[in-house]
Amino acid sequence: MQYSKYYTLMADGTIKQINPFTDNEVWSVPGRAGKPEGNGALLPITPLKPSDFTAFCAFCSDRLFETPPEKSRLVHNPDGSFARFDRVRPSDIERGVADRAPWLFRRVPNLFEIVTVDYWKQNYSYALSPANLAWKEMYLADAVGLRHVHDILSYKLRATGISEERIREIPEAQLLTMADAFFGGGHELIIAAPHFLRGATDVSELFSSGDMTPEEHFQYVRFTIDAMTDILAANRYIRYISIFQNWLPPAGASFDHLHKQLVGIDDWGASIRHQVDMLRQDPNVFNELGVNLAGMQNLIFAENEHAVAFAGIGHRHPTIEIYSKSYFSRPYEQSNEEIHAMSDLVHACHAATGSHISSNEEWYYTPVDAVYEMPWHVLIKWRVNTAAGFEGGTSIYINPIAPLEVRDRVVTNLYRLRDAGRVASNIRIAEECEIHPNPLRYYLD
Repeated sequence: MQYSKYYTLMADGTIKQINPFTDNEVWSVPGRAGKPEGNGALLPITPLKPSDFTAFCAFCSDRLFETPPEKSRLVHNPDGSFARFDRVRPSDIERGVADRAPWLFRRVPNLFEIVTVDYWKQNYSYALSPANLAWKEMYLADAVGLRHVHDILSYKLRATGISEERIREIPEAQLLTMADAFFGGGHELIIAAPHFLRGATDVSELFSSGDMTPEEHFQYVRFTIDAMTDILAANRYIRYISIFQNWLPPAGASFDHLHKQLVGIDDWGASIRHQVDMLRQDPNVFNELGVNLAGMQNLIFAENEHAVAFAGIGHRHPTIEIYSKSYFSRPYEQSNEEIHAMSDLVHACHAATGSHISSNEEWYYTPVDAVYEMPWHVLIKWRVNTAAGFEGGTSIYINPIAPLEVRDRVVTNLYRLRDAGRVASNIRIAEECEIHPNPLRYYLD
């Protein structure tokens, strides 16, 4: 394997990179890393009021009826256990019956879908599953639920420019058909409970993925995977679910309240199609051009029994890559132990990145209808640079932080965080990593 074509160190310190899976050409030029990287200046330093901790935005715990109907919630019981509650009756939410134990995460539809329920209906004659239809009927039979659905639909229609007068003229049956998006759509959010850190004093002190405990983050990931399986079960036309997390406005976040998104689509997308084509040629390509390449360049910085993390090569933004070592290539096929290991590394990388860095978290895995297996892997992209005229004119992207610098920044923070007990204690860091060739087992028969 000729690794030099993907990673070349020039005499002046410039690192020229080709991403093995996208063919992106990227240069990291000495001195560019000195440019500002934090996004704290994007948020005004405004003091917090006590009510802001629970009512700052529509995702906060005192504003539950400002999102579409809740599909599920995960609560943390007083004895330390976790419990999931699905399709909580809206009148119980209003009376606080559902809040006897604090919720950690809620699963709700996205009010403004990327792929709409009408897309599925008009292109595939999709209809709500019997279970989702029964849930819709239960919800609308509850007076609180009916009022909630009317309020949310009115808000959505107003946001699209429809007048109050026109909204009042829409027949009730048509309105309630529009509500199918809330009960059987394929674009959902997983919302974390806190908006701000406990003890925060101003609006810049946001609660991020890295501020969870390792166990809370595992529950976050497990809850997301549960949503994934439910979406697939409800709509047989979905071939792939895009799962991602946009953190802070430069990464595309409309809300600075922590949340993940799941979007069901009837295609794999160009990136997955290209990677599947590579797998046809070489089933071991994710070992050879992923982990093995990173190991040869000393870019692996953390691992545990079931996952490995390294600084990525050839990305437009500084990127951390976390790969599952599991034989199983879809998240919902893996054991809780394997998922926990993956979650621990993703959590540790977020914690080491810091909440002030805007980032995208992107999940990749084998599509439901694919026969060529790719490992579940997660990319964390630091959105600290913006493509400009040079990139547009040359298709050479300038990444201000070289992979070795990403590795060194993360390693320094990981040691500190592990010593403080803020990340999983069983993570091996830097020289502690074993780094065996071909650690990913996804391609084995």
